[in-house]
Formats: sequence, C-alpha cells, structure tokens
Amino acid sequence: MLLIFGTTLRNRILTVVRFVCEYCRTDASQQVTENATKVSVFFIPLFTVSRRYSVACSNCGGVTALTKEQATSGMQWAERNRPVTN
Repeated sequence: MLLIFGTTLRNRILTVVRFVCEYCRTDASQQVTENATKVSVFFIPLFTVSRRYSVACSNCGGVTALTKEQATSGMQWAERNRPVTN
C-alpha cells in the first residue's frame, strides 16, 4: 500500500496594523501573520503540528517573531482602533 504523507506550511494574515518599525524606524503598515505547519495525507491537511506568529514591515520587510498572546493583542488593538467609515 502506497501512503503519501507530508507537511504543508499555511500562512494567514491575521490583521494589518500601523506603527513604527523597529528595523527601519518608519511609520508603516505591519502584517501580523500566523504560520501553521500541517500534516497531510494524500494532500489533505489533517492536523496542525505547530503555529508561529510574526509581524512583517511593509516598508523594509523586517520580520519579528511574536507570541500567540502578542498576535491576539495586536488583533484586538486593530479592531478597537479601526477607522469608522460611513
């Protein structure tokens, strides 16, 4: 029996926030992302084996690792500070 299995990396943008980048010192958009490694069989993802969070500067591309709590806090902050549109 031939069983094809492996892992895949799924990247998901959780939110976009705007603040001063620690690398380039520019006030720029920052993407908060979740990177999940999933085990798959026959190219169908079954379960997640790890999750990592990071923030990436849209100006210089600098990436900083985040904890899950920091990513969640960033999402909550972005939701509270979203501009009101009519």
